[in-house]
Amino acid sequence: MSGHSKWSNIKDRKGAQDKKRSAVFTKIAKNILIAIRLGGNNSNPETNAQLKTAIEKARAVNMPKENIDRLLNRFEERKANLINFNLEGYGPFGVPMVIEVETDNKNRVLGEVKLIFRNYEGGLGESNSVLFQFKRIVEVEFESISEENELDLIDAGAQDFENNIALVEVGDLSSFTEKVKNLGLEIVRSESVLRSINPVMLSNEDEVSKIMDMVEELEENDDVINVSVGFDYVQKN
Repeated sequence: MSGHSKWSNIKDRKGAQDKKRSAVFTKIAKNILIAIRLGGNNSNPETNAQLKTAIEKARAVNMPKENIDRLLNRFEERKANLINFNLEGYGPFGVPMVIEVETDNKNRVLGEVKLIFRNYEGGLGESNSVLFQFKRIVEVEFESISEENELDLIDAGAQDFENNIALVEVGDLSSFTEKVKNLGLEIVRSESVLRSINPVMLSNEDEVSKIMDMVEELEENDDVINVSVGFDYVQKN
């Protein structure tokens, strides 16, 4: 989920995240599917470094080998019929949302996403009814960023920072990556995401938690690649 992971601690404090083993496996399975897609729909871990890393993480939490093999085989069976598209709408409190989908059954995933929006008192809109409120940008994540690193990364083309993530314009990514390499810094993750231009300001943690619950439910769908939401919240001391 892009642009709002910093709010997940609110859900943690409220005990809203399921820590059961099955929930861990669901998250790991999702990471494996995302790694395949980011690797150009390549389900071979020997030639897809991101997938290899995702599988290693699955093994680290003792996911059975047959579960992993089943995921890879299912993707191979479906990939010839996969299509990509966006679903757009407004969640609770008027928060704009864009759901990026990859599926072999458009009607099924459309019905499933519609139901989630309805359950959270939101609704889907027409194509481009929400997307214009977002801008595509690249998140480049590092193990850590010192103040000195920040200055170097700004010179390299970084627009802003969030913890250990540098935000970079899509057109500047190639030159930014080359300059980072010369600085001797190692990139952990580089991903193109949608960021809200004018986020809706939420008024309390309960509203944030409800949005996060909805995002989590959407992301549990195997056909949902990413969920981008446009909200902000100023945490009170």
